[in-house]
Formats: sequence, C-alpha cells, structure tokens
Amino acid sequence: MQDAKEEVRARLNIEDVIGEYVQLKRAGRNFKGLSPFSGEKTPSFVVSPDKHIWHDFSSGRGGDVFTFIMEVEGMDFRQALEHLARKAGVELAVYDDKGGKALAEKKKRLLEAHDLAASYYQQSLIKNPHAVEYVFGKRGLSKDIVQEFRIGYAPTTGDALVQFLTRKGYTTRELAEAGLTNQYGGDMFRGRMTVPLMDSVGQVIGFTARILVDDPKAPKYLNTPQTMLYDKSRHVFGLSQAKETIRKADYGVIVEGNLDVISSHQAGITGVVATAGTAITEYHLRALRRLSGNVRLAFDGDKAGVAATERAIPIAQQADVQLTIITLLDGAKDPDELIQKDPALWQQAIEQAEPLVDWLLTHYASQVDMTTARGKSAYTAEALRIIALLQDPVEQEHYIKVVAQTTGGNALNLTNLLAKVDTTQTKTMELKPVRVEPQKTSYDAWSYQDSLLAVSLIDGATHELFATFDTSMFEGEQRQAVAHYLANSKSKAVIDTPKALQKYDTYVKILLLRADARYADWNEQDRYFESARLLRQVANEYKKKQKDLLTQQLRDAETVGDDAKATEVRNMINNLIKEIQSGQR
Repeated sequence: MQDAKEEVRARLNIEDVIGEYVQLKRAGRNFKGLSPFSGEKTPSFVVSPDKHIWHDFSSGRGGDVFTFIMEVEGMDFRQALEHLARKAGVELAVYDDKGGKALAEKKKRLLEAHDLAASYYQQSLIKNPHAVEYVFGKRGLSKDIVQEFRIGYAPTTGDALVQFLTRKGYTTRELAEAGLTNQYGGDMFRGRMTVPLMDSVGQVIGFTARILVDDPKAPKYLNTPQTMLYDKSRHVFGLSQAKETIRKADYGVIVEGNLDVISSHQAGITGVVATAGTAITEYHLRALRRLSGNVRLAFDGDKAGVAATERAIPIAQQADVQLTIITLLDGAKDPDELIQKDPALWQQAIEQAEPLVDWLLTHYASQVDMTTARGKSAYTAEALRIIALLQDPVEQEHYIKVVAQTTGGNALNLTNLLAKVDTTQTKTMELKPVRVEPQKTSYDAWSYQDSLLAVSLIDGATHELFATFDTSMFEGEQRQAVAHYLANSKSKAVIDTPKALQKYDTYVKILLLRADARYADWNEQDRYFESARLLRQVANEYKKKQKDLLTQQLRDAETVGDDAKATEVRNMINNLIKEIQSGQR
C-alpha cells in the first residue's frame, strides 16, 4: 500500500484537504488557521505545502494529510487511505494482489446494496401511514433526525427488498452475504422500523429493526448478522454523526440502545454513540480513542450493567481510555426516558459523570450493611477485586486509602491483602492478543523538548551543546534519535530531513515547521542561549523524574523496614536535589 499512499499524496494538495475543515489564510510560504482540536482564538494551526505537513501548536498534534484525516474523522489508517483515494480518484484495487482486488470489489458491491436498501426503506416509510404514525407520532422523531439517521420501514411482504435489489442486478448469494435475507431467501426484516448501521464515514453496513407493535412471540429488535461489512464487536453506532462533537468536547458518551442515541441527537446532545448492548470491546474504545481519550458510560445500574462496567476496566486500560460513569437522574430507566422528561436532565447527568472505580465502590457500599463486620468484609473483598485490575500503582494506592477510610481499616493491611488477590478470577471475557500502544505523555509535558530540537536543527552553532549531553534524557525514540543526530553532526543547519533520520521523516518535518514559525527571525546568539536554556531544562526535568522514582523506592524500603536500603536511597535523593538546585541557578 506504500505505492498507493504516495500516489494519493501526490494527487492531493494538503492545504486543499485541510481547508475543507479549517479556514486557512496564507502566511508567507505556509497557511495558518484556528485549531480544529481546541477552542483557541489566535491561529496557531500551520500547514506547510512545501513539506506536505501540518502542525497544531495549541495541542501539539501534527503529521501528514493521512494523519489529519485520521485525527479529524476518527479513522484508522486504512479508512483514511480509502477516504482520500476516493477524493484523489485513485483506485486502490490496482495496488492490491489478485485476491485483494476480488475482495475489494465484493465489499464495494455489498456497500452499494446496503445503500440501495436504506433508500428503499426510506421510501417505504413515506408510503406507509402506520409506519409514519409510529416513527413521527409514537416515537416523536423529527423529520430532520429521520433523514440524518436514514430511518425507514421494511414492508410486511416477504420479499419486497429482495425483488427490488434483484432488479438492480444483485444475486441471491450477494444478498445473503450482505445479511439482507433470512435463511429462506426472503427479506431479513419485515413490518419493522429500520435504522441503518453506518461505519465511521457514514456508509451503511447493516441494519437494526424494531417491531412496530410489541408481540411476545417476536423479538423486539432484529439485527444484521455478522458479515464482511458488519461486526458488532467493532461497530460503534452513531459514530459518523457524533465524531465532530466528541472531538471538540474531548469526550464521548456510550449508551446501551441505538434509539437512546437518536433521541439524544434530536435533543441536541450529539456526542453520544452506542455499542451492541453492554458488550463493550477494546475495538469500540479504540475507535473512540482516535477522537478522545475520555469516555462516559450510561449503563443500567442492574446486575448486567455493573458486570459490564467491571469488564470495562482492563479493556479501557489496554485502549488507554479514561472511563467515567453516568448515573441517570429522576429514576429514568434509560436516556430516552430521561430526555422525554427534560433534555437538560440528560445533559446534567452527563456532566456529573463519576470516575469508574469511584462509582463501583459507591455501588458496592450501597449493597451491604456497612455498620457490620460482615458488610465491611464483603465490601472490602469486592473493592480489592476491582483495585487489583488497575495497572497504575498510584491509582491502586489512592483507592486503598479510600477503602481504608470507608471501612475504618488499615491501609497497610489492605495492601497486603491486595497482593493476594487472584486477578484471573476477575476475567469476564477473553481478549485477543493485541499490541498495546505505549501510554502517551501529555503534549505540555514534553513540548519544551520539541522546541529545543526545532531551534537546534536550524542553527548549526548550537549542535556543539549536544556533544557531551546524555541524549537518553530525551523522551521517546524519535526525540532521542534527533538529539543523537545533533550530537554527531558537523554543525550544519538542517533544511530537510537527513538520510540518518528518514525513519522519523514526519517528526523532523514538524520540527522544521515549528522552527520556521517560531525561531526563523531570531538571531544566532538568541537561538544559542535558548538551546542552552532548554538543554538545562531537559536535564533538570529528567533528574526530577529520577527523584520521583527514588522517592517511591524509599517508601517501599521504609514499608518493609529495610533501613540500609532506605539510607542509601535517601542519600541518592539528596544528591539529586543538589544537582537540580545547581542546574536552576
């Protein structure tokens, strides 16, 4: 796909693509605009047509045209490539092998079949008074929301859709592979309100359908089965409609029902999506993580809802997502019911979301008599079982203290009990092995390192400062690589990515763009002093980090009564403090 990627890149002007999302104005060789990722008032979003790169100084994000689409649309790389290929008029199948071409063609046919089916169901809704009364009357949906979500109606006749799509040239095998027919070859859905299931770019990949008149002999909902296009373990309902709000608000809300999503959007609360019931998977959270690392769950407080909340802890940690829990107000059973009472109550509930573990601990405490020893013991067992799932020792320590305060127990005893908890007993679902992405450090924490590398790249005189510097003090592989290059360079200013740094081409171009925007007008002396100052900051911040690690070692040594180790570590800390104070003068 590398050839396809380069062909797409060559055919598209990065400023034209980004200009569809950001109002850009020419600023010398570059373009500037307001960041689409923050609420800034002064433009700090820069696009460089020469380098085919963009950088957002307010959030620290940057990259090429593919990275931008992945960020702004919440897509993975393949989706972004397909999206831009359509815009550039590049046929990706040409770059696939023979099997890949056939698969791509089949997928294209099935997507077209679903789009035609959605349009057919929309027309059927307009023609059926009973369905119109249900959708617009009983459900209270507006014309705009029905059009936005492409809501329709499946006729009661057994093969209306099959006949329609057959006339369009689709075979019975294709319709079966699309999940549009039942085991007898007739329509999968009949006599039901249809709600298309769309992918992150709004393509229809399946349907969920609700019966109009509840019948104990018939399921209330029918869903498209697993197909080449639809996988309920990966699909996030409403993502194409919610992604812009989620990205701007920096949080997304997950509810249980698709109609909860639709009601919420109709009420103007649009950062809401749904999964297939309470079965949250890592794939769901990773899809949202591309837009925001903050997710709020609105599940029922019943046994199933609590179990789903517990299951979400290790999944969220693997996906690097912060989960909070929404408690519905006014005794509502679901968001739709709460919205019918007052949409403001739903917004209030969202804003009052609690951290996941706090919510669970409160729930456990409410299920037992905390005035008795047996109640406290039961609460403690449940609490420790959850705390054991946490990967961050600081979080574990915090919640140990919370449990100790709640029960009147001893934190050290609870820590010892925690070490004995068998976390294998808490597994409620098996996860397929995935490569866990390293936890990202916040932009502000390391932006000074990027500034240092940027100013030093364009000024060869500053390179001598790196010659005796320990480049391992820099955060991350790409920063260390650039620092190492500067330490071994011949004091020549960098204009474009050197061969030695081609692996980090995008990052180097972002640094050069940063340097051009911030340091190009500085004189050599000012750039030299700025590099020296920032190098001291790198060293001091590194030493502070080492001090924090030693402090934790000191606590551990004191806890187990190892006086010799404690004394040794204490001396190391004191020496570091002196070095830090000396470096700040």
